Amino acid sequence: LGKCLLSPIVLAAYAYNRSLSELGPGGRGEDEPGVLCQLFAFLMAFFGLAPTLLLLAMALECWLSLGHPYFYRRHLTRRLGATLGPAAAGLCALFCALPLLGFGAPMQYCPGTWCFIRMAGGGPSQLGFPVLYASLMGLLVLAIVACNVSSMRHLYGMARRQPRRGPAPAAAPRMEELDHLVLLGLMTVLFTICSLPLIIRAYMGAFAADFNENADLTALRFLSVNSIVDPWVFIIFRTSVFRTFVRRLCRRL
Repeated sequence: LGKCLLSPIVLAAYAYNRSLSELGPGGRGEDEPGVLCQLFAFLMAFFGLAPTLLLLAMALECWLSLGHPYFYRRHLTRRLGATLGPAAAGLCALFCALPLLGFGAPMQYCPGTWCFIRMAGGGPSQLGFPVLYASLMGLLVLAIVACNVSSMRHLYGMARRQPRRGPAPAAAPRMEELDHLVLLGLMTVLFTICSLPLIIRAYMGAFAADFNENADLTALRFLSVNSIVDPWVFIIFRTSVFRTFVRRLCRRL
């Protein structure tokens, strides 16, 4: 949904050879970006935070189902799962709308085809929001990594308890757990690598006054890469050829 909403705006800016503020003017002041730029900054912040919150819900669900199955069976229902998505989206929308209300400031970045919250060069009220945003992202990343590492530990323990040798039915559960273990490990490493640059840039801009648009653009690209690559990692890993390769590698190790 984020790609479908944001990509046409960028393509239109390139097609008309105009910046986002020129395509959608209407800022309240001369230095304030236009309405389209403000909308773009809100969507960028929202679709950076909301999927992370949903990933935390998925990581918690995985950790509870593996490590605390009785609690999971008694207290986690489908109705609760169905309400988590809209609740997470609503909370993220309210939080990311704060720059539109004065706490924080949207900013158009070079070459004028993307906007995000100002991460350097502003006053305390403008830099407070990116620090809060980065802190929240950092806490979510730490929680997701902790839950996934704990789930991987449970999967590894389950795999070790399975018989190492024997007929195919006996060996199948162990290899299935190893498949999930490797997939979870790959996605955890990828998610962490893609999320950290934006967190680091927000803190550097606020406390070290490091205004570097190229570095900010690189951090945003990393954040965007995560949502693009993650589905491909999952799709490729589920193919029989790749799983056979991973199983042979695990046996050798």
